[in-house]
Amino acid sequence: MHTRRSEWRRFGEWTKTWEYREKNFWTGSIDGESGEGMPTVGGRCLWRWGFEGTMPFVHGSQGCVAYYRSHLSRHFKEPSSCVSSSMTEDAAVFGGLNNMIDGLSNTYSMYKPKMIAVSTTCMAEVIGDDLNGFITNARNKGSVPEDFPVPYAHTPAFVGSHITGYDNALKGILSNFWEGKTRVAKDKINLIGGFDGYTVGNTREVKRMLDLMGVDYTILADNSEVFDTPADGEFRMYDGGTTLEDTAAALNAKATISMQQYCTEKTLSYAATHGQEVVSFNHPVGVAGTDKFLMEISRITGKAIPALLTKERGRLVDAIADSSAHIHGKKFAIYGDPDLCLGLAAFLMELGAEPVHVLSTNGGNDWLGKMEALLASSPFGAGCHAYAGKDLWHMRSLLFTEPVDFLIGNTYGKYLERDTGTPLIRIGFPVFDRHHHHRYPVWGYQGGMNVLVTVLDKIFDEMDKNTNIPAKSDYSFDIIR
Repeated sequence: MHTRRSEWRRFGEWTKTWEYREKNFWTGSIDGESGEGMPTVGGRCLWRWGFEGTMPFVHGSQGCVAYYRSHLSRHFKEPSSCVSSSMTEDAAVFGGLNNMIDGLSNTYSMYKPKMIAVSTTCMAEVIGDDLNGFITNARNKGSVPEDFPVPYAHTPAFVGSHITGYDNALKGILSNFWEGKTRVAKDKINLIGGFDGYTVGNTREVKRMLDLMGVDYTILADNSEVFDTPADGEFRMYDGGTTLEDTAAALNAKATISMQQYCTEKTLSYAATHGQEVVSFNHPVGVAGTDKFLMEISRITGKAIPALLTKERGRLVDAIADSSAHIHGKKFAIYGDPDLCLGLAAFLMELGAEPVHVLSTNGGNDWLGKMEALLASSPFGAGCHAYAGKDLWHMRSLLFTEPVDFLIGNTYGKYLERDTGTPLIRIGFPVFDRHHHHRYPVWGYQGGMNVLVTVLDKIFDEMDKNTNIPAKSDYSFDIIR
């Protein structure tokens, strides 16, 4: 027994070496260690609550739906209503048509939605259930009225991640309202937030900035209300959301703008085929990211950037200057969705910090090229590297072989913090073990200020924690920072 324990200890120490790192990176990603969500989370639920009176309907097993709902509820601390066709063994053998017929009928009669948005789980996809045919049959059986909107999207959990599902599902709903319609161009823009763990704060901040500019816009999938309902004695199964009329009229917009390129690739391509200009950003955090966003909005709409936003920009620049001595030269590792990684890495370099390791499990070769170009654009990106398709076990190897000062990512990074001793700054999705971060923006100048303060607070906490032994390490235990 003693020999076996010694062997395990020796093996554990070996997993911290460069030799093991090389073997680890050769093997590729290990499923379940990514910290990313499946297409189901993005495609089946999150975006659908962004439309008025919409009930998500998942064609698949009940247990799968419970997982998606709990994942979102634990992050947003709000109920996440969703129904399931409750497929079981018999449906897996004979198909889920009857489940669809009964499920749509029950959903329509019990929950009184204005729209039912359908997506799939693995079971329905593996046996090849045809959503279009099933929904048509359900209409013929009287499950829902002939003109009642039932958009759908195929979202198998074995393809891509939650951003893939989000993109498929949003394209599905736009197709439902736009296909076969004639576009009449209007001086209005559409704005898509993408799969965003900060959707409450970010959507409200974007709307505030656009309102200050006097821009006429439609937020496609505005879920800022349903994930922030008040406790006033009234239960709101549906709250806020983009109206179905505005969703249909969004076809006429002059441009569709996405705050997250890699969340909306198919949706933007679809909008482009309908004569709209399409523009995308990569989770715009900080000064340069917000500058680019506002200047593009100004170019497209012809609206001037107001003095109030210019003053907010100056305040952020001033805050960065005030704190530059504490963050300059600090080394960071980042993991998360492709757009989030790009936005955070750009902001860190803007602060004079170094994003040494940037890892995105659901990032592809295009993202990798863009990330490497971003790192090469700044002296603070020298010696920094991006990793596409890798997971948190790969990040563990990076942290042991090339240690950094801080780690930025979602809640799953707490295990890396315990293992490697690298302090975790929680930014991303999901954040289960901290509350209400989703209510505060990370986009815009105000959002940049929030991210800056979050990073600085962690730096100061670690400084205090590591300089508190009297006469040994209390040299920096000052009242003033």
